[in-house]
Amino acid sequence: MSDHIPFNPQGEAHDTTNGAALGGLALLAEYSHALGLRALVARHLPRPGSNRGYAPSVVVETAILLLQVGGRTLEDLRELAREDALLTLLGHGALPDPDTVGDWLRRMGDPETGQVGLEGLGQVRDALTARVLRRDGVPAYTLDVDATLIEAEKRDAQWSYQGVKGYMPLLGFFFETPVCLVEEFREGNVSPGTGHLAFYRACQARLPAGKRIGAYRADSASYQAELINALEADGVRWAITADQDAAVKALLHALPEAAWTEPVRGCGYELAEAVHTMEKTTAAFRLVLKREICRQLALFDAPGTAYVYHVIVTNWPAEEKSAQAVLDWHNQRGQAENFTKELKQGVGLERVPCGESWASAVWFRLGVIAYNLVIGFRRLACPAAWARHTIATLRWTLVQVAGRIVRHAGRVGLKLVVDAETLALLRGIRRQCWALRGGP
Repeated sequence: MSDHIPFNPQGEAHDTTNGAALGGLALLAEYSHALGLRALVARHLPRPGSNRGYAPSVVVETAILLLQVGGRTLEDLRELAREDALLTLLGHGALPDPDTVGDWLRRMGDPETGQVGLEGLGQVRDALTARVLRRDGVPAYTLDVDATLIEAEKRDAQWSYQGVKGYMPLLGFFFETPVCLVEEFREGNVSPGTGHLAFYRACQARLPAGKRIGAYRADSASYQAELINALEADGVRWAITADQDAAVKALLHALPEAAWTEPVRGCGYELAEAVHTMEKTTAAFRLVLKREICRQLALFDAPGTAYVYHVIVTNWPAEEKSAQAVLDWHNQRGQAENFTKELKQGVGLERVPCGESWASAVWFRLGVIAYNLVIGFRRLACPAAWARHTIATLRWTLVQVAGRIVRHAGRVGLKLVVDAETLALLRGIRRQCWALRGGP
């Protein structure tokens, strides 16, 4: 197998012989190839039961390309198959049809066979993510943890606390390099607060040597003594939204009025601080308390309910972060909502294709791999300014470029309808992809 895909990007194509509507897709495929996707899939996933079956690398690469170019359902494979000339260039013959991919998802996630495919894809995800993280120059990361709802009227879907059927995967993103380090696909009726300590440990275990989780942020689902104790023991800085339980409410009501101050005059809210502990935590921690005047009471609010409160617990020392700085830093976890949006809308994981939950878990993991590959591609192969591009923008500017495949004197070329400046940019991206070959 060659170290790169054998084509030479050239400018200006005007006929439709061997045409390609998604010419830029070759660069995404080149990056995945350079990072070792095909070899990792062959190593960690089971081979087909007969010589007539598709190799796992064919199914996995097909699904990832489908999600990266904007496919939303398995039926969209029929549209991707129209790019037959380009797919042949990328080393794909006939693509598996939607039914074949659906059957493969069910086999790979089947609990009766130990979910060997799902586990194998987890190893592929971990290896690819580690290869990105080793190159990002960040020694310590901020881990943002959150659950997200995927609505689905599927056979196995369960009712969630939000009153709709679906699934509730738990996601862990790094703020600095926004890969999804770990995803845990869950039924809709699983509480968002289940298993956060185990999830944090799973994230730790997947870090390359020399890297660490230096900070942790989450909503009140992570307000758990065992997790807080683990973060303290590991020397991690953390800020978590507190449950306003009886103890916290009693503390709020006991604060004197003089304890509340506006951080900036006229900002519309006040802050206070206190020290708190939970029954099973090993150390006390700061409470940063925020209150705003309730402008409009709900219908059944008790008279005199004048404020809306928000409470954050943290171990940041006051000399390192003021109450306002802790509030601002904790609010940065809202960026994880944008990462989740990219995962769900950018690579189409707002829906799942199968009625069986275990098959949908395999599809979701494929989507996470596709997402992480795009994140790495933007940061390792593209111009620095592209790091903030959404996946939709990347698709519009890079992937959806018309062209055609040409063959001359034993060489294969991909001619694209672009100007000289864009062609130079694309060649530069390809050189960066080449540079990743054989790296750690």
